[in-house]
Amino acid sequence: MKAINLTQRPPRSPRVRLGGFTILPRVLDKARATLADTHGDYKFNNPLDNVLFAFAGVNADAFLAQVKTGAGDFDMLQWFSAQAKKAPHEIAAWSAWTETFVENDVETREWLAGRVKAMDERRADIAALFDYLDLDDYLSFGGQP
Repeated sequence: MKAINLTQRPPRSPRVRLGGFTILPRVLDKARATLADTHGDYKFNNPLDNVLFAFAGVNADAFLAQVKTGAGDFDMLQWFSAQAKKAPHEIAAWSAWTETFVENDVETREWLAGRVKAMDERRADIAALFDYLDLDDYLSFGGQP
């Protein structure tokens, strides 16, 4: 599968699901772009990626090696699901949690609030990580606050 150029557009939103998994399509975009050296400022195997890998019990290096075979999204989902061995209700609950996740330590919340304020001071409603990432992706590629 052809890699997208993450210097030209962002990866898929972390909210987009593949096989019920949030984050997975975004991680696939970043992995493919990393292999093609078109990842720009996006990093594969970052802390958010590791949330997915930890839940699924998947090794990031093994994941990247599988992506390197050229597998498309469907084939990657089949491979990922076989590694993860999670029931549909577990995936649904985990994905619902990730969509609304808000950092619980004061320092990280203050950091996030500061980042959001620097991007668009009117967006005091942004508290969840996925909301922040969507806003950052939007503004990074020409969106107006």
